[in-house]
Amino acid sequence: MLGLMMAEPLRVAAIIEHAAKWHADTEIVSSRPEGGIHRYTYADAHARSKQLAHALLRLGIENGDRVGTLAWNTHRHFELYYGVAGLGAVCHTINPRLFAEQLVYIINHAEDRLLFFDLTFLPLVEKLAPACPTVEKWVLMTGPEHLPNDSALPGLCCYEDLLAAETADYNWPSFDENTACSLCYTSGTTDQPKGVLYSHRSTVLHALGISLPDALGCAATDVIMPVVPMFHVNAWGLPYAAPLNGAKLVLPGAGMDSASLFELMETEGVTFSAGVPTIWLALLQFMREGRRQFSTLRRTVVGGSSCPPALMRAFETELHVTITHAWGMTETSPLGTASRLKVKQLGLSKDEKAAVLATQGRAIFGVDMKIVGDNGQELPHDGAAFGDLLVRGPWVVRDYFRSPAPGELTADGWFRTGDVATISPDGFMHITDRSKDVIKSGGEWISSIDLENLAVAHPAVAEAAVIGVPSARWSERPLLVVVRRPGLDVSAEEMLAFFRGKVAKFWEPDAVEFVDALPHTATGKLLKTQLRKDFAGYALP
Repeated sequence: MLGLMMAEPLRVAAIIEHAAKWHADTEIVSSRPEGGIHRYTYADAHARSKQLAHALLRLGIENGDRVGTLAWNTHRHFELYYGVAGLGAVCHTINPRLFAEQLVYIINHAEDRLLFFDLTFLPLVEKLAPACPTVEKWVLMTGPEHLPNDSALPGLCCYEDLLAAETADYNWPSFDENTACSLCYTSGTTDQPKGVLYSHRSTVLHALGISLPDALGCAATDVIMPVVPMFHVNAWGLPYAAPLNGAKLVLPGAGMDSASLFELMETEGVTFSAGVPTIWLALLQFMREGRRQFSTLRRTVVGGSSCPPALMRAFETELHVTITHAWGMTETSPLGTASRLKVKQLGLSKDEKAAVLATQGRAIFGVDMKIVGDNGQELPHDGAAFGDLLVRGPWVVRDYFRSPAPGELTADGWFRTGDVATISPDGFMHITDRSKDVIKSGGEWISSIDLENLAVAHPAVAEAAVIGVPSARWSERPLLVVVRRPGLDVSAEEMLAFFRGKVAKFWEPDAVEFVDALPHTATGKLLKTQLRKDFAGYALP
């Protein structure tokens, strides 16, 4: 027997419709790549998204066509999220920080018919265009006053001119909620990037899921600023969650430096933000140097890579900002877990609470997870056993776009994340390593992430990485690679001594090397494949 409820499909356009109807005057504030601040409302954004849909239809875009973007966190990019997906096409957000060869591969693999880009990326696009034959028109996301007269881009047109020629008299079509709405490629650290194709259903469910109090906790009283880029996993879903809840949305544009972020946060009264650890490490240094304090920011979510406990403590004690540690990946839309206490843990000591909150946290509703051993058998949730982390759920990938993923999916439908983790009896998941990065020494596992988090707690360390290097006796031993803070010094002997008594003896690194900078992926994660190449043949003392 079926229920007798309305079968209204879940659609992304319904989110902006809801915001325009019930939060019409709530602001979207955007820092423009051309300079200055743009300010309008959800009602305005909805109208312009419908004008954009008209323009896309006039350009011949049909259901399922891919429309690429090379853009910052701006109001125009926000309109593309809704205008493209709303008519049934696919908004393909492209990470401009990737290598040019990867960008060409992604655009051609997706077969983007149109590509919208910010003024900042004009020189990049002019280099890419000759190698991207599927792109019929290149749309510069600006007004006619900034349109170059001498560009060789084929079919170059102006975003504002496209919208100005259309009306907002448009009714969003209804279609199957499993229709694709957006496409995001992984960063491709070991092979070619892979496309994750999100559906309207998965996107709306994810937006609802991250809005939960024990997830990101979005509310109409919040002023939300996603520092995580809109070109990476849909800015963790915040451009959907903010209008869904009626929260004011602040978009930082190209101004991702600490001074610009702080100024915008203070000017617009930002209460909640989200981004990767490198952003917050730089911002912490900026705040310390100027002895600054936030007047409205009260919480932020950190993900993308493990958040050092020292960073969490500093934000809490020095800046009075709570960091929520979260975990996810492109393949999980991205949020999978968030670290929030249960009532039974409220009575723990300060240090005990900090230890719990330093984990990647509990699965939010919509994501199931388990850890398995080498034989594929599920391991106990005892906080000690660790194995490969598997996940499943309505916003978890079941296949890659045009690239079947038999190795990533189990026979019974679980996705292999590539992470190695433990799960506590209370359900708190703790990533100990990437499966390809874990160090096996004398038959025992060593977590490189735990060692890195401990290293950055040293006051002279700006960033640290740990990799395994060959050992004749132990098979592998940990090598610590350190970037010193400007103006501060620390010796290898002092760094090694810093670990003593804090970890098991056999976990202590055997050697330390100092470098000017560590390699990172386009999304800010440590690129350990490059580090292992850099230190290939390294001889331990």
